[in-house]
Amino acid sequence: MQVRMVTSAGRADRPNEDFVGAVPGAVVLLDGAGIPGADKLCSHGVAWYTRRLGGALLGQLARSDGQDLAAILATAIGDTAADHVDICDLADPSSPQATVLLARAHRGRLDYLLLADSFLVLDQVDGGPQVITDEREVIARRECSAPLEGVPAGTPEYDRARAACVTALRARRNQPGGYWLAKDDPGAAWEAVTGSRLLADLAGVALLSNGASRIVTPYGLTDWAGLLDLLAAAGPSGVIRRVRQAEAQAGSGPGAPAPDDATVAHCTHLPSTESA
Repeated sequence: MQVRMVTSAGRADRPNEDFVGAVPGAVVLLDGAGIPGADKLCSHGVAWYTRRLGGALLGQLARSDGQDLAAILATAIGDTAADHVDICDLADPSSPQATVLLARAHRGRLDYLLLADSFLVLDQVDGGPQVITDEREVIARRECSAPLEGVPAGTPEYDRARAACVTALRARRNQPGGYWLAKDDPGAAWEAVTGSRLLADLAGVALLSNGASRIVTPYGLTDWAGLLDLLAAAGPSGVIRRVRQAEAQAGSGPGAPAPDDATVAHCTHLPSTESA
């Protein structure tokens, strides 16, 4: 399996909180959640957390023993939490956390796992691309933001409603009926979206962090089929370059998304059924 990877920090004055890495037959992509105030809860920071968790995941995937991906993630979350639980406040909802996307070729199949809003794009041999994501955080954010509708921005009413929305959203994090991220509780791993496809049915696989997926939504520069074409022509760097151009054109006006860390991994030359 050939893997091309690119990651780009959204801002030059902040560390990249995404992580991407690969071992033979497997890829890991994490998108760290840079929540304001997290540095007061954990002296290490979100970037440290994603690198530590990503390294733990790669270490387990390198064994190539076919262990269940949720079990691998649960162990990695537990090991990473143990590395700093004695000196950091991991119980606070805003302590370091991350989305998780794992893809592994094993015994003729592509196994995958998603926790929160990264994107897995399967380049199917027959038919268009299949896009897989975990929509629970997006749904929770939409529901918690409903009180903001019709409230003028910049007013005291808006500020109060927004603060209440943030509190409501955090209360749903890693809770039944809410949404799940990798943080300090290994049990979150068992809430992940998982699946498996025959490698023979796939020409390739793309993994994107939320920041990289902006090329499709909200910027609408291409659709998912066009994304796969762009990856084939210009690689992951071409995708991120287009995202950065769109962010620059959008500027920093009202409603414009702030630049975000962006990461893409593109897997081709998938192993055959016989050799996987």
